[in-house]
Amino acid sequence: MTQTKPQTRARTQAQPQTQTQTHPTVRAVNHLTTRWAAQAVSGAGGTVFTAAGVWPLLALLADGAGGPARDELAQALGIPAEDAAGAARELLAALAGVRGLSTATGLWAAAGLPLEEGWSAKLPPGTRGTLTGDLEGDTKTLDGWASDRTGGLIERMPVTLQHDTRLVLASALALTLKWAEPFREFPGHVPDGPWAGRGLRRLLRTTASLDPVRVAEGPAGPVTALEVTGADDTDMDVHLLLGGPAAPAADVLATGIAAVAGALPSVAGGALPDGSPGPGLAIATVDAFGPQPQLSVSTVAFSLSAEHDLLEDAALFGLLSATDDAYGHFPGISAEPLAIGSARQSAMARFHAAGFEAAAVTAIAARPGGAARRPSHRARRAEVRFDRPFGFLAVHRASGLVLAAGWVTDPEPAAQPRPGAAGLLPPPPFPGVRPPAPPSH
Repeated sequence: MTQTKPQTRARTQAQPQTQTQTHPTVRAVNHLTTRWAAQAVSGAGGTVFTAAGVWPLLALLADGAGGPARDELAQALGIPAEDAAGAARELLAALAGVRGLSTATGLWAAAGLPLEEGWSAKLPPGTRGTLTGDLEGDTKTLDGWASDRTGGLIERMPVTLQHDTRLVLASALALTLKWAEPFREFPGHVPDGPWAGRGLRRLLRTTASLDPVRVAEGPAGPVTALEVTGADDTDMDVHLLLGGPAAPAADVLATGIAAVAGALPSVAGGALPDGSPGPGLAIATVDAFGPQPQLSVSTVAFSLSAEHDLLEDAALFGLLSATDDAYGHFPGISAEPLAIGSARQSAMARFHAAGFEAAAVTAIAARPGGAARRPSHRARRAEVRFDRPFGFLAVHRASGLVLAAGWVTDPEPAAQPRPGAAGLLPPPPFPGVRPPAPPSH
């Protein structure tokens, strides 16, 4: 994945963001993130997921697939199947160079399962192991791999081994970053909305530039995006996204993904007019003790975990035909007919005063299939698609690749006061400026 020109941290105040992400693999992964968000994020509950952990596995499967399964995987990937293995290797090699991010791939095949040499040779570097048939021992081995590759953030492999499991293909992704400017944390309450009256871990920060906050116009209305910059020893940032009270969560995330990749223009805070130019955002020209601008940020700490069964929406991931065990779908992987028996992802994310962590382990397990399906018709092909909580994206700064995405509906509660204590203290006001206006709901 050739990196494009990095997005500068201090963008020109009066210019909207217009950089467009042009690398086809980054575009393809971000497109899968957007489509997955439309299915996984409802706004009713929080979640976290990473298409960057799924996409390389689908690409490796596509390289060895045949028949309808190959076509469906290529459609889900957004690139031709013959290019998929090379793109997966390139993506994983590029991610290996991202500071603060660790990635890994693993393959475990049943003893005696013949693997096609041409397919095996295209696999990215990683773990190669054997499924012995001892379910307890094999499970312990795979769980240990997942925990080790994510620094303990994900403790278990998401798929459950069965007696007929013939192959497991897995990826692990873990990122850890500290903020360039940490937040101050205080127990407190939000004044209104769905979280009103709850004691929460509030995070506050003041910076001397308005440009970390931007507003992008999406199909469901304006979205306010706050870039929380990672420290200099990492290559990632986190973007918090707030839409209007009626904006669907999936649309807010889709707008944010397009904006951070430069595919959708956004306007920096320094170029926005006074008033309320975006959800939860108030800007005013006030009396002050110095000429420098100030941006006051109030948010909440959160911790999320989620389990995703990719086969619940198999068509989204190009796995619909591949699950039919009446046929074998991967002649390029093995001469033994194989079908997909399980595909799952475990993911987590934590946002706090000092930094951010996220991790995901994705695993796809294959079981025996029937004879390979042979085409029996000729047909033309056409395609047509009718396709206040907040969202978040963890983004590779240089390429615009979304590494993790999610939606927050249940922030972390504040610690309970000790018996006899005075209770939760209100956070101190931001120095030198008026307190920020309550967010719009």
